[in-house]
Amino acid sequence: MMRLFNTLTRREEDFAPLRDNTVRMYTCGLTVYNRGHIGNFRTFVCLDVLRRALKYQCGHAVRQVMNFTDVDDRTIAGAQQAGVPLREYTDRYVEAFLEDAATLGLEPVEETPRATDDANLRAMNDLIASLARNGHTYRSDGSIYFRIATFPAYGALARLDHAGIQPGARVDSDSYDKEDVRDFVLWKATRAGEPTWDYGQGPGRPGWHLECSAMALRLLGEPPIDLHAGGVDLIFPHHENEIAQSEGATGRPFSRFWVHVEHLLLDEEKMSKSLGNVFTVPDVARRGHHPSALRYLFISTHYRKQLKFSWAGLQQAEEAVQRLMDFLARVERVEGEDAHPEVQRRVAAGRAEFGAMIEEDLNTPGALGVVFELVRSLNSAIDAGQVGKPDANVIRAAFDDIDRVLGIVALRRQEDAAAAVPIDEIERAIAERAAARRRRDFAAADRIRRQLADRGIVLEDSPTGTRWKLAGRGGGA
Repeated sequence: MMRLFNTLTRREEDFAPLRDNTVRMYTCGLTVYNRGHIGNFRTFVCLDVLRRALKYQCGHAVRQVMNFTDVDDRTIAGAQQAGVPLREYTDRYVEAFLEDAATLGLEPVEETPRATDDANLRAMNDLIASLARNGHTYRSDGSIYFRIATFPAYGALARLDHAGIQPGARVDSDSYDKEDVRDFVLWKATRAGEPTWDYGQGPGRPGWHLECSAMALRLLGEPPIDLHAGGVDLIFPHHENEIAQSEGATGRPFSRFWVHVEHLLLDEEKMSKSLGNVFTVPDVARRGHHPSALRYLFISTHYRKQLKFSWAGLQQAEEAVQRLMDFLARVERVEGEDAHPEVQRRVAAGRAEFGAMIEEDLNTPGALGVVFELVRSLNSAIDAGQVGKPDANVIRAAFDDIDRVLGIVALRRQEDAAAAVPIDEIERAIAERAAARRRRDFAAADRIRRQLADRGIVLEDSPTGTRWKLAGRGGGA
């Protein structure tokens, strides 16, 4: 059984879905005012592995909703600056997210609602009406606010000090600091030049926090849902406000488990668009790195620990992925006909150890350690001639099952298939060219470069070695 650290209780707990063996899971998606950066995608990759673990390791069905916030202060400002309608502006970043998600091997989720979808706007207005009936709202200057004083449980998720809550003060901004513990806006009155809707609460548009509550309850059914997840920066105010809205409207717990992924750091700072210290998935590719190596890097540190990003660390991840692929290629070349029970017992034990690590609060670093210890052990067995074709079938099946959770090998194989030349062939050519240069056979080195260029592979030499990319775009290693 999976054990997960529940932010609400601050402890690890046994996790299983409440009914029908189906995990009802809500993930806070991207606010689409810009292209997502790799700090965002650390969260999405870790939660993709959690989704896969619940399905393929634990045997549950999963119904996951991941939203797009396509109306808030930032998206409106971006559309106005670009001089285009809001939907046209946000469409480009929704498409970019889906492209980057596929590039990193994320499984498609069951629902990807947008806040401005008609059904969701209606659900938001219905939620406000329920909150009003239960005495949690008030109006001021055409806007509708949630009155925190009416919800005594406010602050339980974020462990807020109630002495710091400012009674009667309110905040209108969709994004605000952790110190701003005040009544928050549910429905914003129409302002000049902003998009507006009216479904019974007066002309205006939703506040950011309202959107996720309404979409989760509409698409996942009666609360409590099983699992709500996102980045650690969303604990307050966003997730705290979601709880207040949802529970204030329904009178029932909103989510049984809350899972949060820690920050990706660059130069000791959180990677953030507001700080300007961001890299995107295409940026990583343009530097010649595989997306599969980035995926590996994201899960090489436990999701509840901060991850320090560096290009050297990404190169180490690339080397780890290549070791794994080299091993699997070697398994394919096994020729012996005999079975070796000890090898098969070793594989079975590795499977069990991997599963135990994954089920212990998604311990992906420990799981990767198990994988590479198994690789080391099986390489030794192959060296000793103690692996035959029957064993190779068992090994292949085990690593296929492991990769259904991790999603690294399948992604690397997709990358290889997309290349005009198989990656192992490219790397052999680079090694042959390096050897030619060492023996000062520059004619042979130039010939290898030209041959690769004719097939769409561009080589780039640097003091740290030679990288390759596909002509016209990033890629390679």
